[in-house]
Amino acid sequence: MQKKCVFIIIACFALMFTSCKTGQEKPAAASKEDVSWITEMTISQLQAGYSEKKYTVSEVVSVFLERIDQIDKSGPALNSIIIVNPDAMKIAAELDSLLAAGEPMGPLFGVPVVIKDNIDTHDSMPNTGGATVLRNSYPASDSPVVAKLREAGAVIIAKSNLSEWANFRSMTSSSGWSGVGGQTKNPYILDRNPCGSSSGSGVAVSANLCMAAIGTETNGSIVCPSNNNGIVGIKPTVGLISRRGIIPISYTQDTPGPMARTVEDAAKCLGALTGIDPADQLTLESEGRSLMDYSEFLKKDGLKGKRIGLIRNSARYSVKVEELVKKAVADMASMGAEIIEVDAPRGSGYEDASFEVLLYEFRDGLNNYFAGLGENAPVKNLTELIEFNKNDTVELSYFDQSILEMADKKGDLSSPEYKKALETMLIAARKEGIDKMMDSHDLDALVAPTGSPAWKTDLVLGDHFIGGSSSLAAISGYPAITVPMGFISNLPVGITFFGRAWSEPLLIEVAYGYEQGTLHRKAPGFMPTD
Repeated sequence: MQKKCVFIIIACFALMFTSCKTGQEKPAAASKEDVSWITEMTISQLQAGYSEKKYTVSEVVSVFLERIDQIDKSGPALNSIIIVNPDAMKIAAELDSLLAAGEPMGPLFGVPVVIKDNIDTHDSMPNTGGATVLRNSYPASDSPVVAKLREAGAVIIAKSNLSEWANFRSMTSSSGWSGVGGQTKNPYILDRNPCGSSSGSGVAVSANLCMAAIGTETNGSIVCPSNNNGIVGIKPTVGLISRRGIIPISYTQDTPGPMARTVEDAAKCLGALTGIDPADQLTLESEGRSLMDYSEFLKKDGLKGKRIGLIRNSARYSVKVEELVKKAVADMASMGAEIIEVDAPRGSGYEDASFEVLLYEFRDGLNNYFAGLGENAPVKNLTELIEFNKNDTVELSYFDQSILEMADKKGDLSSPEYKKALETMLIAARKEGIDKMMDSHDLDALVAPTGSPAWKTDLVLGDHFIGGSSSLAAISGYPAITVPMGFISNLPVGITFFGRAWSEPLLIEVAYGYEQGTLHRKAPGFMPTD
């Protein structure tokens, strides 16, 4: 999630900038420390190098593992990774054998990927959700997301830190902190916050610790860390990608999604993840609406002829953010888009209703997840989790567990209160929200600032940020794509394109057009403070 004004935001919103080198060829005599040939490289460039035998998958994976050791665990100590996959080099060697045998490459062949540590993998890595209670919880099977990554040829090299329980734990908390992983740092200025809840995923991508990452979002958890860490994040339509095997918050709002340094890479990852999962009924709605390859929508003139609605009242932003928005609007207009100012539905009623829905669905979903762990489940339900935390020396060391306690008091999903809140939020966010705005003005997409520059991490008072635009897309279950919009005092700020359900192709067009026309992405420089 992402908002704490009216309700907790589970995924709240990277010194000097090093140049964005996109080397494609490993120097013949490169030193172990010289990895400039691979930083900021795209997936297409990486795979071209494989085809031309410039390097092996094992060499590439080894470089990223070394960067995790040097940058994440020491050096700047970003703390974005909870655990490195001990089988990563073995998987890389297996892919090298396939490459030597002339086997065709999958869409993510040899791509080092990091996944958020609330997604099940059936390997030597536990799935913790950042919580100490699940420190030794090893899933019995891969989640569909992980299975698809493996099928596409990706190398899952690590699991990333996150805001514990995807930040649905306390009304006051620090994004990027978990009992298992501690506090993740922003790679641009280290005392700034990475946002969350997909904090580690965003940081790992931005700092070139991987090629791409998978995050999850309930409200802002992909787009906010993408904003704070200067990368691209796609929050798909709920149901485009299976949620089975992901520690849940909300059946209605949860979705995994790709995070990458470019729209092209994020789109490649998105296509590899789509598909129907009979065990996740919402994916049935994606039939005929999903694609396995979105590359045809990577159009540099993607903004030409598009009518884009600029949401003027999505949130309160600083003057400096508004200045970036004015420049972004001018850029989009110069690329052929027509910009129309629009107003989103006012009032916090649908956000209040969403928070109520999340409380009910979190209790139901988490209890079901614990049950699915079988005899090895460390706790059987939310009530036992709350009691475990009370007796743990880490879990309540900074913040309380008020949201867990509120959720535990809710009834089941047959409750009239739950059904009423669900109806209220969906009508407000869909029919009276995004659909109405787009129909009334004949729009192709909506746009708004993703958030503001990263705030300073505060383990005493928790997050304190200004502005965010994730709620409408999150609560409606509709798609959103955030891309870098510029910098304020060496910190990145993003802009988000929203659309109707299943409009990922069109959003990729406009986001790619904007990205290619502006090229705001800059690699972080790990400044200690500003």
